[in-house]
Amino acid sequence: MPWLLSSQLDYVSSSPSERQCERTAFSFYCSVRERLPVWLLEDMRCMEVFCWDDGHPRAFLPSEALLYALIHDHQDYAQYLLNRYSVSALRAPRCSYCCCRGSGAPHLSIAVRYDRLVILGMMMAALKNCGEQTKRQDYLDSCGGCSHVADAGKSAVQLAVELSHADCLLLLLVEGARPDGLDAALQRLVSCDVSKRHHAKRCLDYLLLFLPKPPLLQRLEDEPQRWQSLLGNKVFSWLQGVAPPPLLLQALRSLVQFGADRISMLPNFLQLHSW
Repeated sequence: MPWLLSSQLDYVSSSPSERQCERTAFSFYCSVRERLPVWLLEDMRCMEVFCWDDGHPRAFLPSEALLYALIHDHQDYAQYLLNRYSVSALRAPRCSYCCCRGSGAPHLSIAVRYDRLVILGMMMAALKNCGEQTKRQDYLDSCGGCSHVADAGKSAVQLAVELSHADCLLLLLVEGARPDGLDAALQRLVSCDVSKRHHAKRCLDYLLLFLPKPPLLQRLEDEPQRWQSLLGNKVFSWLQGVAPPPLLLQALRSLVQFGADRISMLPNFLQLHSW
């Protein structure tokens, strides 16, 4: 599957039944890619599509179907799955490669990697109905996943910073995800191409909005003049712990709690680059 490492493509099924399951799953994958109607996809998933699991075929799970919908941005199908199955559609499927029990939050990672902002918003709405705040927080901050799977060991926030997907990052932070990755965001700012620097700067700005207290970062100590020039005197002084947060930062922190869209609605002179 697209979210697995390329080395896994060498894996060849040995059983005719297992190969038949793979054929049905691939046919379903192509059908989602073609954006076939939701009712037809669900009929296929429930009656025609199978997955090989621990030596036996089983029905294709809603959580597995949601991964396909994410990859191909089939928003109608994603909305149906989340409405019909709620948070159970967000459970990590069992890994078909190593057969270990599913862990982590693969749907969040896929949504961020493919920049599926609309479906990510649907997922955040579904998570609000999951009941326990602790479970919801654990899911948002999860860094789980098998070691052979792409993006294993990274939270959705860290992945968004790495890819400079600023809109996904803001949505995750507004929903309560831990604002990890400040050091990575600074490194990304100076190492990315000029064409991507605007998005990298937005990611850094969004992290700063949600940091209760800036951590001590060695790179700021090592090259103070460079970072002061990049970040501006006010932000640099705050990160160094020698000044309070800029007034605009404090105001935007209050505003963003009412929704991720509030920042983009501000006039240009109040945008994050103004501080």
